[in-house]
Amino acid sequence: MAGMIQHSELTFETPGRGTTDVTDAAQAEVRKSGTLSGTALFFIQHTSASLIVCENADPQVRRDLEAWLIRAVPDGDPLFRHTAEGPDDMPAHVRSTLTATSLTVPIVDGRLHLGTWQGIFLYEHRTHPHRRRIHLTITNT
Repeated sequence: MAGMIQHSELTFETPGRGTTDVTDAAQAEVRKSGTLSGTALFFIQHTSASLIVCENADPQVRRDLEAWLIRAVPDGDPLFRHTAEGPDDMPAHVRSTLTATSLTVPIVDGRLHLGTWQGIFLYEHRTHPHRRRIHLTITNT
């Protein structure tokens, strides 16, 4: 039915800083919704993790992104005053604002309409493991 909106929540355990591929779990939610055409809005409910669409074939791309972010926003930088949870606290917040807290992906023929080499990744910016929640809103057109 056109205009129908469905909400769900995806939960992931991260191993610490780095990316977790959430594409398969997201595709499963789209299939479960029965939506053939529409949009999927992903929103991460955290301020020290983010969502990215990135290369899914070569993990070196995500390693290089991490290397760049380490150089751009180093842990323990004396510039930062917000260190309540350790030297990676404020850098994690900066990293999440430089990337994205939400993504919108079209749904075509019952699947997320990603490019050949694209995947959806939860990007953990803290050095320790965390449980992260992604709210998913699927709108059927």
